[in-house]
Amino acid sequence: MTRNNEHSASETVRTNNAPANMGTKASSKFTVVLRSIWRRGEGKFALIVLALWLAVSLLSLVWTPKSLWATDGYHVWAKPSAAHWLGTDGTGADVFSWLMAGARTNLFIAVLAVVFAGALGILLMSAMVSRSSALSNVSVVAVDALISIPTVLIALILAVPMGASVVVIIIACGIGYGLNLARIARPQALLAANSDYVASALSYGASGFSVIWHHILPNAMPTIMVQLSLSAGTAVLAESGLTYLGVGVPSGVPSWGHSLATSVKFINVYPLTVLWPGLIVTIVVVALNVFGDVLRDVIDPVTNPELREV
Repeated sequence: MTRNNEHSASETVRTNNAPANMGTKASSKFTVVLRSIWRRGEGKFALIVLALWLAVSLLSLVWTPKSLWATDGYHVWAKPSAAHWLGTDGTGADVFSWLMAGARTNLFIAVLAVVFAGALGILLMSAMVSRSSALSNVSVVAVDALISIPTVLIALILAVPMGASVVVIIIACGIGYGLNLARIARPQALLAANSDYVASALSYGASGFSVIWHHILPNAMPTIMVQLSLSAGTAVLAESGLTYLGVGVPSGVPSWGHSLATSVKFINVYPLTVLWPGLIVTIVVVALNVFGDVLRDVIDPVTNPELREV
């Protein structure tokens, strides 16, 4: 009787500690991945750039060198100086202040576009590997047909009823990148869906949602994470392009694309006003792409032995 009570107590303690152990293991994996990224030169560059982007975005909420709406009519298209660190634009507004404020707009667009694309992509991927052949076939055909529609065309269609807005960029990028994500992640998800452990889980009465959440999604997650990091960089580029076309960020809202669109017409006369936003966009996009490439290597246990030890 005493032995049975001791055995039951030990099982209870082990069960109660299971969530804590899972959380500790996930935290350890995150630490290993982050440390592995930092050890690589290109990974260190990407983390520093992304950290600066986040810091500047948060700082711009409470402080910028000049007010965004302060203009100096006597110093239009001014060169960099102590008063205006990166010069002024055609209205006499401080370029550095607008670029700081634009950082948070671009970060907002990139994050929401990635979240939208991730949710849509995972939903479509799940339908494409469904055990229902009708749903699977229809999903595959629909994704293959819709993926050929350019993101710019989706934005132009949305801009007709909605007008130029940040929402147009987020929805257009979310749809375009979500379709691409589903198409790229499908082979890995299909391999997991046809595995023996999924068949075993189904034989024990596991629901379709449980199989997707506990078996298929974890196997496809490395591919999804890498693709989403690359999509974030593409979203920054899309914001610049769509704003230049007049269907992106509306006038009066600071963004890097807005700074490019308003100054590109004078590039031959005042090239510095185009150089700064163009340089920032280039650095951030390169950092996001490099981050995706490094992430692909460090989250794979085959190429990162440290993960196998966690």
